[in-house]
Amino acid sequence: MSGLSEQRGVHREMKKRRILIITICVVVIGIVLGIVFGGRASREATPPDTVAVTRGDIVRTVLVDGSLVMPNKAYLSFGITGTVTEVLVEEGSNVTKDQVLARLDAPSLESSVEMAELQVEIAEEGVKAARAQYEIAEINLDDPPPTMSEDVLELQVDAAKASWETAKLNLEIAELSLESAELNLEKAVIVAPFDSVVTDISITEGKEISTTALATPAITLVDTSEIEMRGFIDEIDVATVKVGQAANITLDALPDEELDGEVAFISLAGTTLAGVVSYDTTITLENPAAELRDGMSATAEVIIERRDDVLFIPNRAIRGTLENPMVVVLVDGQQEEREITLGLSDGINTEVLSGLEEGEEVIVPTSAERQGGFFMM
Repeated sequence: MSGLSEQRGVHREMKKRRILIITICVVVIGIVLGIVFGGRASREATPPDTVAVTRGDIVRTVLVDGSLVMPNKAYLSFGITGTVTEVLVEEGSNVTKDQVLARLDAPSLESSVEMAELQVEIAEEGVKAARAQYEIAEINLDDPPPTMSEDVLELQVDAAKASWETAKLNLEIAELSLESAELNLEKAVIVAPFDSVVTDISITEGKEISTTALATPAITLVDTSEIEMRGFIDEIDVATVKVGQAANITLDALPDEELDGEVAFISLAGTTLAGVVSYDTTITLENPAAELRDGMSATAEVIIERRDDVLFIPNRAIRGTLENPMVVVLVDGQQEEREITLGLSDGINTEVLSGLEEGEEVIVPTSAERQGGFFMM
């Protein structure tokens, strides 16, 4: 009897386990079916994502990365050695063309100029005297004195003329000497070659300028009225960029500023860096602002082509192939496939030439749909 009781107990335990396993399976199957049908119902209940056909401008651009450059710079030095007696400007000073910026102590050069000026005055008087002698000789030749022969008078005229010519040569030599002395004196003065701003001064009053120091700029000037952007165009885009095309320029340091520019130069020689070929380009700025600085990082969008007041849709809404693009339009709650004709694209939106009207709702494909066909990104 005890053996029979044990068998019955084992049987009851096995039965309980089967019931438990069956219950767990039923629950799991119920959960899975709930997820499947619930997800399907949820998808069926979720309306499709749509975008409206919009009217506006489509602009195709090429990006150029680079920095701002102020091309007109002057690095000024003295032309002779000596002691700095005057520094007449400070860093940040606005200066005008021909303004004196600094001077050296050069008394010997000043004396040379004064001496040369005196030599010119003497030579000028010599020319006047020689000319007078020549005129007197000609008068005597025209009305000869009774005691002098015509041959002698002719010789006097020739001699007076030669003296006059010599005096004129002496005047030219004196004037050249004065010009040379003035040029030497100018080497002791630093003068602004154009309207500009002083950006650096490396000299002070009392400083001795040696021969070695002549090679170091004493004063640096920058013309802030002319600013360029210099950057690089990728070889993939260089064929589409032309001199004269307009560009919109933005700056990292001034994100709220947008500057107008124009492509002024594209190099014919490429530069290779890490296997990538690019071409130097220069873009002039048409409306430089006062807060711009040399060296600021900049990005230019060169306008290659544009369409104004056209219909367009996002590229992500386009289905089909490049040859046969299409969209799905939501019309009165129903989905309608429609072939379209595309125009210019800016990489995000594309112009629609035919097949759609402004305001129509176009369905955007889901991620799963995108994996099964062509869609422009």
